Amino acid sequence: METMKDYERELEASFRKINEGDILTGTVIAVSEEEIILDLKYYTQGIIKVENFSNDPDFAVLEEVHIGDEIEATVIRKDDGQGNIELSRKEANDTLAWDKLKEMMEAETVVTVRIKESVPSGVVAYLEGIRAFIPASQLALDYVEDTESWIGKEVEVKVITVDAKANKLVLSGKAVARAVAETERNHKISMLVPGSILEGTVESLMPYGAFISLGDGLSGLVHISQICERRIKKPSEVLKEGQKVKVKVLNTNDGKISLSMKALEEEMIDTEPVEELSSYTSNESVGSSLGALLKGLKFD
Repeated sequence: METMKDYERELEASFRKINEGDILTGTVIAVSEEEIILDLKYYTQGIIKVENFSNDPDFAVLEEVHIGDEIEATVIRKDDGQGNIELSRKEANDTLAWDKLKEMMEAETVVTVRIKESVPSGVVAYLEGIRAFIPASQLALDYVEDTESWIGKEVEVKVITVDAKANKLVLSGKAVARAVAETERNHKISMLVPGSILEGTVESLMPYGAFISLGDGLSGLVHISQICERRIKKPSEVLKEGQKVKVKVLNTNDGKISLSMKALEEEMIDTEPVEELSSYTSNESVGSSLGALLKGLKFD
């Protein structure tokens, strides 16, 4: 049998005092084009008018709010004239969203946003109901010239700047893309077996060695000491940019690919076939051959 103890929490909630400005948490029990109705565990329901829900001009209530969602909102009227508590998620956002955004930045949380518009030097999206700016230099791995073409696209981003006082929120898709590219690169590197012989192209020459493009986004370094057998003062003595070369993978420590051309030279020397002594042939008899061999020797 149910007892009064089973209803203690509900009773306490129903008798609690609610004031304008309080932030309440409720569960969505109904959604329409005009309003969202919340169960506040109180003797009356909470109502959020759609215009008080989000600053996002493209907010679609029927697509983005669902029955069962938990929502935090600020009390703007204790009685809307029909006995309901009128709430505003916009106002709650002004108080709560910035703290949440700061937590996202500190945790380097990856979230997905939809690009809403193009503005000078970047694009605009909304996160937690707050207008956010993504610079063109932070939209992708490379600088984006045509930001108009990104409108409507969904982009994975990280929060990189949060300033509630200045109402400034900056996001970066580049930070996420760079992390993904780094993971993919490390996977490709892990597939390289030390000792493998590869063909590549001299990408750039430095005083300390040559960077070799191996294709598929990978590059490795041939240290100057590993370029050739003879001692050289600079890589340009034997290499030039764009030159095709064969290299041997030495190691892939710390996500770096160490290569050697010298090791291939050494291998070629080691594996060079030794010329066998040609068999002695002569038309002379064995006896005369021995005589010829003994000729000139002096005996006591």
